[in-house]
Amino acid sequence: MQTQETPKVGFTNFAETWNGRLAMMGFVIGVATEFLTGQGILSQIGLM
Repeated sequence: MQTQETPKVGFTNFAETWNGRLAMMGFVIGVATEFLTGQGILSQIGLM
């Protein structure tokens, strides 16, 4: 009897789910920060 192990790295459902969640949070936080400060992200970090 041979068991099939799930991969620990790479494109797994768990990793992709968390990647999507964190990307959505980052986008919302970036838009909210831009709205509250009136400056874009590049202005906030000093590139413009």
